[in-house]
Order: sequence, then structure tokens, then C-alpha cells
Amino acid sequence: MASALPSPSTLSSIASSATVTVAKPPPKPFFKPHHKPFSTTLVAAAAAAAAAVLLSAAPAPSFADPTFSLYYGTAASAANYGGYGGNADKKATAEYTYEVPEGWKERLVSKVEKGTNGTDSEFYNPKKRSEREYLTFLPGLRALAPVDAVLSNLALSDVGLQDQIATADEVRSQERKDDNGQLYYAYEIEGAGSHSLISVTCARNKLYAHFVTAPNLDWSRDQDVLRRLHDSFKTVEPSSS
Repeated sequence: MASALPSPSTLSSIASSATVTVAKPPPKPFFKPHHKPFSTTLVAAAAAAAAAVLLSAAPAPSFADPTFSLYYGTAASAANYGGYGGNADKKATAEYTYEVPEGWKERLVSKVEKGTNGTDSEFYNPKKRSEREYLTFLPGLRALAPVDAVLSNLALSDVGLQDQIATADEVRSQERKDDNGQLYYAYEIEGAGSHSLISVTCARNKLYAHFVTAPNLDWSRDQDVLRRLHDSFKTVEPSSS
């Protein structure tokens, strides 16, 4: 015998009684993010720390960027030379000028030395005494001789220059004229142990020779400054100094 099927009303009653109500979870509270401002103390501390890092990373001042002063020389004869060194206010009667790095010391030139080899002024680096610049002069010369002859004549009264030329890997020379048309000879001597730059010119019936010299090790490190000293030399008229 076939079993009787439940009526639609019965199925609806069963389905409604079997329905399970699922409760929704309570909504999460909404939190608005709060950005607390940095305190001025923290900002200042961070800035100070950054500045300290930058300062510690910066290179220490070196010889490559010194302060320079201008030396005024008169090239007075030994007979008129009033003592040692003698650079009391020479600006009004200066015959030549050149730059000197801050901290370099003037070597006092004696009257005997001035009379024998014509040295008029000299400065040296106290930390490296063989790094120096100096000027010699010879009276009675109206014009420059040929460029090779001038260098040979300078070496006659300078034993150190003789040795440097004799052992030089290379000797270079060139001619130039300043804005007034005055002729200068420039020499560069790469010796076995030292390097020299020489600038020579004639004015006032005198020959002026400006020397910049240093051992090769110091030259490699300081050549930018040493070349500046070399380029700074010039003769001047008293009224224009």
C-alpha cells in the first residue's frame, strides 16, 4: 500500500519550524586614527643629529684651500739693504708682488746673501720646510735673453737649481705676455727629487726670477696651491701698487 504523502500545508509548517535564525555579529566600533604630532623636542633632536652626521662627514680643511696674502718686494741692492728681512711697509715702493699662503713663514735674507746670489725674499711652509717660494734679481739687464740661456744663467748662482736641471726628467718652458705687453718666461722642472716652477721677467733694468719649489711627494699633494703662487708673481710700478 502506498504511503500517503504529506500535504503542502504540512511541508510548509515543517519548513517554517526548521528555520534557524543566525544572529549577526555586533558591528565593530569605528576608530578614527589619531596622529599624534611630533614634539618640537624630537624634531630639534633629529635635526641636530643630522647636522652632526654632515659635519663629521665633511673633510677637514687642508692646504689645498688656504687664505693668501700679497707680498710686496722692492728688490733693493745690497748697499741699500737695511738689515734682515726688511719688509716694513714696502707697498708704496714695491717693484714686484706675489701671493703667500697663510701660515707660511718669511726667511730672513742677509745682506751677504742678497749681494752674492741676489735673493730678495723667501717664504717657506713651516710644516714642510723644503716647500718654499723665493725671488732673486739681477741688476743691469734691460731685456730677456733667449729662453734657454736665461735658465742656464740662473743656475750659475744656484747650486740646487743646477742639480735639479741635471737630474730632471723633463724641463718645459713657455713665453707669455701680460696685459701691458710685458714678456715673461715660465719654466717647469721635474727633477728626480723635487719639482720647480720659475717665472722670469725684466723691468726697471733688472731681471726678476720667482721660484716655487717642493719635493715630489709634497708637489703631488699641493700642486694646485703651488701653481697659484707661481701664477701670482708680477712686477709693478710703484704708483700702481
